[in-house]
Amino acid sequence: MQRRNMLRLLAAATGAAAAGLSLSAAAQGTYPTKPISLVVPFPAGGTTDIVARIVADKLGQQLGQTVVVDNRGGAGGSIGTGYLAKAAPDGYTLGIATASTHGINPAVYPRLSYDATKDFTTITNLASVPNVMSINPAVKANDMKAFIALAKAQPNKMAYGSAGNGSVSHMMGELFKMSSKTELLHVPYKGVGPALNDALANQVQVLFDNLPSSLPFIEGGKLRALAVASPKRVPALPNVPTFAELGLPEVNDAAWFGLIAPANLPADVQAKLHDAAVKVLALPEVKAKLEKLGAVPVGNTPAQFAAQIKSEVAKNKRIAAAAKITLD
Repeated sequence: MQRRNMLRLLAAATGAAAAGLSLSAAAQGTYPTKPISLVVPFPAGGTTDIVARIVADKLGQQLGQTVVVDNRGGAGGSIGTGYLAKAAPDGYTLGIATASTHGINPAVYPRLSYDATKDFTTITNLASVPNVMSINPAVKANDMKAFIALAKAQPNKMAYGSAGNGSVSHMMGELFKMSSKTELLHVPYKGVGPALNDALANQVQVLFDNLPSSLPFIEGGKLRALAVASPKRVPALPNVPTFAELGLPEVNDAAWFGLIAPANLPADVQAKLHDAAVKVLALPEVKAKLEKLGAVPVGNTPAQFAAQIKSEVAKNKRIAAAAKITLD
């Protein structure tokens, strides 16, 4: 009897191991077998959505299945990201992580529905987009040195506009203040559009923004760019230095848009998605579309992307604590 039970246990264990191997092999060999949902935690039409759609079509071609963009905006991206965190880790629900969802939100929302460093499987950072600091031409400063001197001479007399409390532009503005030891008045708006309009009208004197939305006005002379947050100078603005060049390296982080999945995604599925995404980013037509947006393809490893997210959370927690930024 005892021998029979032992044989049954051995058979069950062998079967379970075989099933596990079968699942892994199936994931590697046949995944995906149905369409994939790509959760974009912001409304259609924004930079996150545009980057996602540039990548989604070609990613579907690489994988042999349609990748459908699913916009789930709200609460600074936390609604869609929270939804992704609770999805099945089977490779059929992916998402886009940004500096907002995986850097700022964990720092400013005390009751966030997800953990940015534990609830997701990183695949790769798809692209980075330079940020830019610009001023209304009425401000009597032609470069950063002159602007900082002017701001120090007139504490809180100049205002900067942001896309809202806890936005990328808000955190960038506060980090600039800390790094440059200046005092600027923060004016939050409901989105970058209204902030941009008031910067053009000199209702606020300074604007921190993603480069794509400000670039046409900089090129048209309606805004004066003082610095870009980018690893190197932007081809469209060759005469505008990076923050690092100006001795403000802390402010030099670009915005970014990465591919993620729920935690515990099988390693072979993760590897297949990473391989497909890197191939997509190498396509000339994808590079051209991203560059037109002002974005730079990245395609780093899952481990590198995970380390980047961890660093981003830590940085923003420091900013939020220093500036006393918290959101409900």
